[in-house]
Amino acid sequence: MNKSVYVGNAGKDAALDRGWLLGHFKDVADPRHCEAVEIKWGVHPPGDERQQWVRGEERTALLVLISGRFRVELPGRSVLLEQQGDYVVWGHGVDHSWLAEEESVVLTVRWPSVPGYAVSAQDQTPPQT
Repeated sequence: MNKSVYVGNAGKDAALDRGWLLGHFKDVADPRHCEAVEIKWGVHPPGDERQQWVRGEERTALLVLISGRFRVELPGRSVLLEQQGDYVVWGHGVDHSWLAEEESVVLTVRWPSVPGYAVSAQDQTPPQT
């Protein structure tokens, strides 16, 4: 098999790497390693939300709703994606967060692919009360 070809299933492969299918974080020997772009197949249960806003954004992003109802929060604006194919694009310098209002599947494309935006497991843990 050609080592520069990868065939997979977005739903199955996404479950292995927090939804990410392509980007700088894949092993350099993997055909899905790319520093130009990142692609994520995001499967979100109802109520799933980003635990903290992305601040100091250096990338441009395209988020497309595949199914469900998904809200993207931007400074001074809340964008509701509710019909298959609804999408939002935001650019360099635009902070963001998100919330799955219903079980949702979204496809996110971001460029360039740069490290530094993942929420750590510690940041994702709800505070103890």
